[in-house]
Amino acid sequence: MSGEIEADEVYIVAGHKGHPEIVAELGREGRRRRLKGKRGRGTLADEKPPILGLLQRDGEVVIRMLPNVQQVTIKPVLTQVIQPGSLLYTDEYDIYTRLEEWGYQHKTVNHSAGEYARDEDGDGFHEVHVNTLEGFWSLLRSWLRPHRGISQEKLPLYLGFFEFVHNARRRGKALLGALCPCPWPMARVGRCVAVLVAP
Repeated sequence: MSGEIEADEVYIVAGHKGHPEIVAELGREGRRRRLKGKRGRGTLADEKPPILGLLQRDGEVVIRMLPNVQQVTIKPVLTQVIQPGSLLYTDEYDIYTRLEEWGYQHKTVNHSAGEYARDEDGDGFHEVHVNTLEGFWSLLRSWLRPHRGISQEKLPLYLGFFEFVHNARRRGKALLGALCPCPWPMARVGRCVAVLVAP
């Protein structure tokens, strides 16, 4: 990724659904209803793992489940995914304070002061924000809600699928052709679908 990138984190409640032995080992009673997470930020050990999101404006998104949200945890993800010199937009959470030391440009919005977007150059367009990624989190939560709880072990698979679908959305019908290079122009879609759904 390069250019203008929004970075933010979200916390998804994810316990050990389908693994009663782990729940017993942790010394807590199983929950018959939705797992209730603690308010605020969480960790993998608290059954509220953080998800780091990196969204290139007018481009792709990368999401990773992390054990916690600390600078030592996010730095390898950032340096692996984002090219040095890129401009990152974040909130003022202190894990992002060293972005300039790591070789990135950095601009923030102060959510605690009620600032959600800022126009820095006076053109009437508020370019400093993380609202695109906040909207992405809303879509992710809506997509996960019908599953009625997800285990920590399976959450990375759900996140990977959602990331893939989001990044492939621009290809539309061309995506099927990329997945199944069939030589038949008109019958291509029907035959490929049959191949993809065959047992």
